[in-house]
Amino acid sequence: MVLTPVHFFSHGSTMMLGEESESADYWKKCGDEALARNIKGVVIMGAHWDCLGDRIELSTNPNPGKSPVAYVSPDKYVNYELNPDLETTDRCIKMLAKEGFNVGGNPKFDWIHDVYLILIRMFPSGCPPTTLISANARYDPHFHMKMGATLRPLRKENYLIIGTGGAVHNLYRNRWAPMLRFRDNFAMETPPEDWALEFRQAVEDVITKTSGLQLRRAMTRLMKHPRFRDAHATDDHFMAALFVAGAAGDVEDENTPAVLGAESWELTNMCNSQFTLGQWSREIAV
Repeated sequence: MVLTPVHFFSHGSTMMLGEESESADYWKKCGDEALARNIKGVVIMGAHWDCLGDRIELSTNPNPGKSPVAYVSPDKYVNYELNPDLETTDRCIKMLAKEGFNVGGNPKFDWIHDVYLILIRMFPSGCPPTTLISANARYDPHFHMKMGATLRPLRKENYLIIGTGGAVHNLYRNRWAPMLRFRDNFAMETPPEDWALEFRQAVEDVITKTSGLQLRRAMTRLMKHPRFRDAHATDDHFMAALFVAGAAGDVEDENTPAVLGAESWELTNMCNSQFTLGQWSREIAV
């Protein structure tokens, strides 16, 4: 059975929208590959929207605005038209509710850069139909993995599932001075610190060297890694990785290849790793 690949993208800082990078090139490549296969739409979880209690929500705003971003020229994003897929959103709500989730729509939510940065980079000529899913503020890894597993069948229908968060994303430990002084988010006065390098390697090992149910187990264990709290001061940017593991970690996914497609270090200690789990069934020139 044909399954679409699943992406875990580290969106990094807002500057990733304004500056060119290896990651930006890879996002565009992934978008081109998806369009060449005529995907039905994108189903995406970000890192900047979460709900309290046991609640999760999906955006049902038919005309969402965009939260403004710092250090990026407005012409990079203001005129980009988002394309909410309300029909698929309603279907996802029903799929999640059937599995016991306390889920509903949010008709007022405006989209945030963690999501539209990726969409703009992947699909600069026009946004495909998109379903946006919140995380839950309890940050339970198994909860978010189950969300991904619940929506996994959409991969069989040519939907592209994406999680956008961060491999190493601790704003408190970034080096902000070069960006504030020179608008250079890629400047490095020193190498990344050991804790960032160590956890970054652990993430790559889990995603590229495990598959199926082993991937799910290994991904949840990363939250107990001795360097996890150094790499993630808060859990929000790691939930998308768990969502992806759920969507790409079924028994049917055993021995499915996964690749680190690109990587960009920002602000010295923020590692923006870009992963693709699975692959397209046929090659098409894009």
